[in-house]
Amino acid sequence: MKLRIGVGFVRKFLDIMLAPLMVIHFSHLYGAATAGLMTFAIAVAVVGCTFIGGHMSDTLGRRPTLLLGEIGSAAALVLLALANSPWWHSGTVTFCCYLLSTSLFGIAVPANDAMMVDISTPKTREQIYTINYWSINLAFLLGSLVGGFAFGAFFFQLLLGAAVLAGVIALITLVAISETAPSDRTGTARDPRARGRLRSLLGGYTTALRDSVLARLVLSALLIRSVEIQISYYIAVRLSTDFERQQLLSFGPWRPTVDGVEMLGILRAANTLIVVCLALFAAWLFGRLSDRQRIFGGIVLFTAGYMVWGASNVPWLLLAAAVVLTVGEIMSVPIRQVLLADLVPADDRSRYMAVYQINVQLGMVVASLCLALGVLIPAVGMSLLFGLFGVGALLIYWSLFRERDARAAVPQPAAVQENTQQT
Repeated sequence: MKLRIGVGFVRKFLDIMLAPLMVIHFSHLYGAATAGLMTFAIAVAVVGCTFIGGHMSDTLGRRPTLLLGEIGSAAALVLLALANSPWWHSGTVTFCCYLLSTSLFGIAVPANDAMMVDISTPKTREQIYTINYWSINLAFLLGSLVGGFAFGAFFFQLLLGAAVLAGVIALITLVAISETAPSDRTGTARDPRARGRLRSLLGGYTTALRDSVLARLVLSALLIRSVEIQISYYIAVRLSTDFERQQLLSFGPWRPTVDGVEMLGILRAANTLIVVCLALFAAWLFGRLSDRQRIFGGIVLFTAGYMVWGASNVPWLLLAAAVVLTVGEIMSVPIRQVLLADLVPADDRSRYMAVYQINVQLGMVVASLCLALGVLIPAVGMSLLFGLFGVGALLIYWSLFRERDARAAVPQPAAVQENTQQT
């Protein structure tokens, strides 16, 4: 488990470090409009490969899927670095290699998510997901800093370092990671015909998409994601246009002022730093609360903070809201992951994880619509809309807890109990 969390940290670090820089690089090469289309193509490819990876993980096994994704991604990053080296420059090869690297990484994501569930138990999942949540935020912080400072004069060295780190991940997976998929599922559905493989893939996802529990999991995550991502969409635009330069502090002669863009950066930094400092202590801080209390209370705090961000232009009120919403995140995020792990079926775990990941892309669509809607309605109206999203998520999680309680009341077969104990 430590290896998987460590590997996930490095992968997230690479993603955060490279993604915005590659968009900037493409815009310099081809212009902003073309760079936008290229980014859209990459996003679509990643979604498709995530579904393929979920199917492969459930039929061929977690380890082969991880190896394909991580070795292939590392090789693509090596070519990406060479295409931006002092000896060779190619914008076309750069795009193709980055597209290939991110797509292959997308194949590995469902297998990695399913493996974390495979090797955890209901008693350890909260701790595991808390550590994973903390590591992702630390990767976000470090990746943003390294990428920002190394982009200009050290772009080739940055890409080369990314290729080396990706190679180390692939080597660790090859040497130290063993198969964790249920033995009765690994290797099934291996129809050699292309039509048979396609039918198997579509059949597995058709079953998953018909599951009302999965639909509720995706919808609840989408509602929360649609609020969370506003910091990069509506809230970012609102602060840049509506927030006038204001004095932030007053210490003698030192009276710093901030504009909307600078305030946005401060809020982002505060959110990440609080998570990095406090997330590992979540069990100590909220250990006396039940799972329900943590999710419901966390969503309320999270939504309230974003509602303030959506309407206020008072610097210290915005900072107070950053503290409140971040505490809400720390309270609820690990438990939401635990609830997901408890409700997805073991034999189709990777497929369910792949479908669940749709909330990320759909959240971007909703955020884009909110950005357009924000032109038509005032900030208070957008803030109330964020509140409705939070209420919707609360109602869905209430039904999901009822589902988990109903399943827990049904005695497990002896074979399932034995498998759980071994895991």
